[in-house]
Amino acid sequence: MTGWRHLQDIQLSPYRNSIGEIGILDVSASSHAAAAIILAAGVGRRLHATEDRPKILLEFGGSTLLARHLAALRAHGVDHVSITVGHQQALIRAEVARLGLSGRVTFVENPRYREGSLVSLAAQGAWLRAGTPVLLMDGDVLYDQRMIASLLDTPHENVLLLDREIEPGDEPVKICFRGDSIVDFRKQPEHAHDRYGESVGFFRFSAAMAAALADRCDAYVQSGQASVEYEEAIRDLILADPARFSAVDITALPWVEIDFPADVQRARNEILPRL
Repeated sequence: MTGWRHLQDIQLSPYRNSIGEIGILDVSASSHAAAAIILAAGVGRRLHATEDRPKILLEFGGSTLLARHLAALRAHGVDHVSITVGHQQALIRAEVARLGLSGRVTFVENPRYREGSLVSLAAQGAWLRAGTPVLLMDGDVLYDQRMIASLLDTPHENVLLLDREIEPGDEPVKICFRGDSIVDFRKQPEHAHDRYGESVGFFRFSAAMAAALADRCDAYVQSGQASVEYEEAIRDLILADPARFSAVDITALPWVEIDFPADVQRARNEILPRL
């Protein structure tokens, strides 16, 4: 497999919803066409030795990742937000209350959060089937707000964000291309491709594709494969109909996904000063 930079060089029922005083699932009255789902239920095992709080509550420049997410979404007209919670969920709820946004955020509890991210996405079935376009976001990312605009201001139906400056190794989730078509979406791709970049972990899905994603997540859970990552469900949809998916290049924008202690330091020393 050849990375993009090199090419350039050469040339479910157990879930409970807790909804604020505003009827968040009724998105028809929103001035914006999309709602947002943020996944924030996990333990963050690779940071657990140094951080017991949820990763979305890590602070950078005096603001938590959660506060930054909500501010970025509101700045771009996305007022309807649902957060999957599990590990230390009381702390996340408290942060939303501190920000004065309790009535504008929905919490979806995932008691099975230790099983992995696909279960946390499956928990959002009601939102995914609500009949509106959906933004899906990993909660553990520090990023430039213009990424939200990149998702919203494109005519494409279903969108992934792509960074061509991919880190080496198996950790990054790779968006793989042959020609202009996405032909694989995995940490360890299986299908032949001529270039790839890294997925940021932010997506936009049409209403129909969001509903299909909910069905696919449920199928994994019901078949006893709840431990796979949620990207597998997205991959299935891409491979079934690649023409309906596009990637937007955000390589010029600063961002970092926070999985390891070194990522925290990079966020503070390299990414935050650029925001």
